[in-house]
Amino acid sequence: MLRRGEIEHRTFRDLPEYLRAGDVLVLNETRVIAARVFGLRPCGGRAELLLLHPSHQIRYDPSATRWQALVKPGRRLREGQRVLFGDLGEARIVAVHDEDGVRDVEFSLRVPFERFLEHAGRLPLPPYIHNESDEAQERYQTIFAREPGSVAAPTASLHFTETVFEALREREVEMVKLVLDVGLGTFRPMQSERIDEHLMHAESFTIPQHTADALASAKREGRRVIAAGTTVVRALEGSAAVHGAVHPGSDETNIFITPGWRFQVVDAMITNFHLPQSTLLVLVSAFAGREAILRAYREAVEREYRFFSFGDAMFIEP
Repeated sequence: MLRRGEIEHRTFRDLPEYLRAGDVLVLNETRVIAARVFGLRPCGGRAELLLLHPSHQIRYDPSATRWQALVKPGRRLREGQRVLFGDLGEARIVAVHDEDGVRDVEFSLRVPFERFLEHAGRLPLPPYIHNESDEAQERYQTIFAREPGSVAAPTASLHFTETVFEALREREVEMVKLVLDVGLGTFRPMQSERIDEHLMHAESFTIPQHTADALASAKREGRRVIAAGTTVVRALEGSAAVHGAVHPGSDETNIFITPGWRFQVVDAMITNFHLPQSTLLVLVSAFAGREAILRAYREAVEREYRFFSFGDAMFIEP
């Protein structure tokens, strides 16, 4: 726990002790899709596609046939190349966006798209997780995941259990949900030396009317808004940056929250420990202060906390 610059060490099941009656906890109920699909090139070599979103929009659409994807091996999968998926169908590279592997691919499938993902795909666990077991696949999904569309999990929410939710309800914490489809904007590392040179990719989100109403009431009444994860922060602050307050409906955001950002909605957040050179580390530093975050990370390293997707979490009050 990082509370007003002071560090405390607790377990996640103690989280309800830090929330109080009237707090609004916002959860991202996105569901990770089996977006990492494997096939063969006509020559017999393996090919891998990480499907990001349909080419015509960034919102998940299983009826789309043309998708933007990261591909491996990028140097072999040039425009016109095909990837074969046996009896399921095939894909063809129809556009090259960059040398790092971003392509547009056109699918010609013999089965519905979601059945194709079920048979050819796996959940796209981060590359530092060297575990392809079914158990790891199952764990890389929150217990309240509902709306398919993400290619990465909102990992701060992987910690929640029904026991924690029951304790939060007993403390009269109000819980509401939204959906942000996690994509490149969240997980792609910064390549530029300067923060202000980083290109932030857009992500789509949907905020229900009930959630917007609950947040408006909380802000009027001086009650806290707690974001479960940086994806929730991006959705709420992205909406407020455009509309002046959280607005219901579907939209997309490419905001890059950096030091100096004026937070309009979020009063506290739950977040994991993030990779170096990640936009997420910049975001939490903007929220809590760079020196406070570095101090907390140093203590986490000394105490052998687990970092990244399946790692430990922080509760941060600025």
